[in-house]
Amino acid sequence: MASLKPGEANLGTTIMAVKFDGGVVIGADSRTSTGAYVANRVTDKLTKVHDRIYCCRSGSAADTQAVADIVKYYLDLYTAQHDEPPTVKVAASLFQEICYQNKNSLSAGIIVGGWDKQNGASVYNVPLGGSIHKEEYSIGGSGSTYIYGYCDKTFRPGMSKDECLEFVKNAVSLAMTRDGSSGGVIRTAVITEDGVERSVTYGDQLPGQYLG
Repeated sequence: MASLKPGEANLGTTIMAVKFDGGVVIGADSRTSTGAYVANRVTDKLTKVHDRIYCCRSGSAADTQAVADIVKYYLDLYTAQHDEPPTVKVAASLFQEICYQNKNSLSAGIIVGGWDKQNGASVYNVPLGGSIHKEEYSIGGSGSTYIYGYCDKTFRPGMSKDECLEFVKNAVSLAMTRDGSSGGVIRTAVITEDGVERSVTYGDQLPGQYLG
């Protein structure tokens, strides 16, 4: 597996996506680090690859930006050739193929979420190594190791949009509290048939957590 090169920016991250009836909520922190130095405290790790399909990026900033750009190019090409928008599964499969074929060169963990006419809302996880997993919810990045218990305990099928938003904000906030490589603000997006609603939760608005 590829490791970061000296001085390479790392999205040492917390990313997350949760499916609800009619859409998907995605979220991430905003810290990008180079070693112990925070290179960017307001990074946008939620990247649009098509109208109603987004990816959450973790790993090397350069690698994940490059892979997302390539996938966006192929999804635009798909739309032109087929005269219809791609499905979330097509987008996730492209991420999986690129990450697997280049698994020894890339440091990229991707969560793909979105809505399409054929399948409705869906969430796919493409972790390091390039496997692919369809899930009801998914977490990733260095901060995710701190919140598996919370997420498993809190998640339940059939949650509403507002419940999913609260779930994402609480989970990412908990990870940011414990993980030195996660921090900044929480960016969220709600993706439905009607479009995408993006929002930012600033530091003074984060859910309160016990700090010891």
